[in-house]
Amino acid sequence: MERDTSSSDVSASHVGRARQRRRPTEATADGNRTNGPALLVNDQNKYKSMLIRTYSTVWMIGGFVLIVYMGHLYIWAMVVVIQIFMAKELFNLLRKSSEEKQLPGFRLLNWHFFFTAMLFTYGRFLSRQLVNTVNSDHLLYKVVSGLIKYQMFICYFLYIAGFVWFILTLKKKTYKYQFKQYAWTHMILLMVFAQSSFTVANIFEGMFWFLLPASLIVINDIAAYLFGFFLGRTPLIKLSPKKTWEGFIGASVTTIISAFVLANVMGRFQWLTCPRKDLSTGWLRCDPGPMFKPEHYSLGEWVPQGFPWKEVFLLPVQWHALALGLFASIIAPFGGFFASGFKRAFKIKDFGDSIPGHGGITDRMDCQMVMAVFAYIYHQSFISPQNFSVEIILEQILRNLTFEEQKFLYQQLGEIFHERQLMQS
Repeated sequence: MERDTSSSDVSASHVGRARQRRRPTEATADGNRTNGPALLVNDQNKYKSMLIRTYSTVWMIGGFVLIVYMGHLYIWAMVVVIQIFMAKELFNLLRKSSEEKQLPGFRLLNWHFFFTAMLFTYGRFLSRQLVNTVNSDHLLYKVVSGLIKYQMFICYFLYIAGFVWFILTLKKKTYKYQFKQYAWTHMILLMVFAQSSFTVANIFEGMFWFLLPASLIVINDIAAYLFGFFLGRTPLIKLSPKKTWEGFIGASVTTIISAFVLANVMGRFQWLTCPRKDLSTGWLRCDPGPMFKPEHYSLGEWVPQGFPWKEVFLLPVQWHALALGLFASIIAPFGGFFASGFKRAFKIKDFGDSIPGHGGITDRMDCQMVMAVFAYIYHQSFISPQNFSVEIILEQILRNLTFEEQKFLYQQLGEIFHERQLMQS
């Protein structure tokens, strides 16, 4: 009996060891754990996601190119649509259906503040273009000039109307929810308009100053994804576990090189470099300015004897493009990290599902908003001419003086010029 029991114990232990034997997949996983984090490229499930993301990217780039070809006004319309989608996604983050049922029309109040902010922002940025568009029609010109002159008062009145509307809709059991939504709405307006309004300003300063920064963010995003997909091993930041140092460094190098090359290509098209001074859609012709005129550089002492190129022609704007590329590759990604932390705080994966494989519109615009502000400030600080120009002074005259005052100013300038001619003679 003892012999039978011992043999059965041995067989049982043998079967137990056999059952505990590791499967090949488990052994591979442990091997990867031993050798370091597994490459994302080894995850077969990610290929389907990559394919969907690629299709969406191709469609977005194709549509974007078409809109750029159509002109400044259509790009502005695209920005407005993006703002509406972003606001919708952000409004929904703190929305509670149980509370909303008790507050009919409260969602409409959010959109009232949104469109008031839109009227205020674009009225400030595009007043000159609007006046130049309607100056051929005397009646329409007077109406538009009056609206622009009192635009700040109109927007303030609309805001106060929304403020009173909010106070009148307060209900006893929803005070906390309503004030939270009120503060949340104002934060959304700050995030959406304070940054994207600079995008519109860049568009009308010359499409180059919108297209190049936006393209650099797209290139950086794609390069970071590809380098991280095939080479990524080292996590970059805890807020976004899928971001890797390999993707960050590879994307930075790619973006800076692309900035230098793209600036040379885009800077040769007047359609992209000329500022738009009205809201028309016609073709543009202008003096490109010194930033977009090629300069000769000799490479005689810097290249070997058999090198085919002894000289190059570069645009001065290419050196400024390096600064844009540096910002797009190093600083702008922190807009994405901010969005990642924001989503973690609300325990959501994406802001929405508008774009297959990418998430919502806000998920794609996080870095673009940071980049647009920098591009505008950089252009105004280092590229734009002096603060006072003939165009700016004329805009102020047309905007703030009546026709009689403009006529009187014309007569006074004529007398001043006549006196100076007499003095010179």
